[in-house]
Amino acid sequence: MEDRAKPGQGDIVEFRLPDLGEGLADAELVSWSVSVGDAVELNQTIAEVETAKAVVALPSPFAGLVVELLAQPGETVLVGAPLIRVRDSAAASASRAGGTNGAEVSSDAPGAGRTAVLVGYGPEGETVSRRRRPVAAEPVVTEADSGQQTEEVQRAVPEQAEAPAAQTISPTDVEDEAAATFSPTRPPLTTTRAAATPAARRLARELGIDLWFVAGSGPDGAVTVEDVRGAVPVSQPRTPAGQPQATRVATAPAGTDPAAGVIRPPAREVRTPISGIRKRTAAAMLASARSIPQASTFVTLDCTASMELLDHLRSTKSFAGVTLTPLALVARSVLAALAEFPEMNVFWDEAAQEIVTKHYVNLGVAVATDRGLLVPNIKEAQSLNLRDLTREIGWLAETARAGRASPADLRGGTFTITNVGVFGVDTGVPLVNPGEAAILCLGSIRKRPWVFRDELAIRWVTTLGISFDHRMIDGELAARFLATTASLLEDPLTLLSRV
Repeated sequence: MEDRAKPGQGDIVEFRLPDLGEGLADAELVSWSVSVGDAVELNQTIAEVETAKAVVALPSPFAGLVVELLAQPGETVLVGAPLIRVRDSAAASASRAGGTNGAEVSSDAPGAGRTAVLVGYGPEGETVSRRRRPVAAEPVVTEADSGQQTEEVQRAVPEQAEAPAAQTISPTDVEDEAAATFSPTRPPLTTTRAAATPAARRLARELGIDLWFVAGSGPDGAVTVEDVRGAVPVSQPRTPAGQPQATRVATAPAGTDPAAGVIRPPAREVRTPISGIRKRTAAAMLASARSIPQASTFVTLDCTASMELLDHLRSTKSFAGVTLTPLALVARSVLAALAEFPEMNVFWDEAAQEIVTKHYVNLGVAVATDRGLLVPNIKEAQSLNLRDLTREIGWLAETARAGRASPADLRGGTFTITNVGVFGVDTGVPLVNPGEAAILCLGSIRKRPWVFRDELAIRWVTTLGISFDHRMIDGELAARFLATTASLLEDPLTLLSRV
């Protein structure tokens, strides 16, 4: 890209939140790694944002001195909205001249302030490669009301306040630039976040107002500060200046107040803001319940042969150092059944009015983490043998629990498995993830009385359940798929003929 300003002039440049390749309209700022007055280098991490249930580090496309931080931790920032202003140094001239580090810099006049967005995050420029890591950690997998990979693809950019030293660009320019660089991989859901200006979002948080219920009067229907103020009930108390206040009751934990020397009673209510993973999970589940007509079916089976096979494989050299769990064998059986019933690995394209059959399986596995429930998926899982599949499940689960799951790990799933058995639960009725057609639930595996060869015996028994999109999958197809998966677990040696 042409350099329109001479290096060393100390121009103020503005970095805007890029589309991180998930088709999302916004992200939540988690933390800043720099402060006003700090010197930053090219590619230095300046902030972390949370989006699509992944925390992503943002590198700086400029070198220079931090002039202003334009968002606060915990604030929701729209794609294309400014994040930080930097007084550009001569060290950044190479990036301005040649687009180093994937930063796209633009200016309308020589010496004018410039803006930049990072490119290369989007699906167009992404190359997915499988990572093979011999991880021995056993994955913690959770219950299946889980479909949480919401992919909101409608972009809305707020009104931009005039910056004192940096050129800003209009919402239309941001949308055109984003459309030219990135393309969504999913049709838009019906439960996208309400578009609003950053100031409107900040005021709505202060007043405790849900933006979902505020009609916007700004460009493209964006909610403005005036819209938020107009949504405040007249019964709310107001300050002397006439501005409404929140009517929240502050609570405090029980214990002794060191300053006052008194003991507080425990709080009767605690209010926790809905944000981050929980908010996106709620949106995904609402979209699933509203837009997908779902049905479920179950089968209880004798999996003693599978448990015996796992015990044998754990003692072999091939599985040394690998934590082999029943989940891995269930996953291998599911993949074999999907090869026989590809109609289960489909997607309903509402916009095109087409059913898309996928001849590859990105197998999602629900994982419990400290930040909430995540569903990373194993790309091209159908090509993996049992040992490699076990390693991939362990590596993805460990990565998710450590908060290192990338956006690529969390999107693009085609079929999901959830394991409620680790909690001692016999079965569950999971909701189908948006963008998929079915989800399988693995219940607890216990020793129970069972009729075996016409005699009562103590056997390992479990229950499998499957929820499916009834628009594409009939009950007969779901039942035959589930019965096939169960038969492979009852006689796991038959998997050899299907791998």
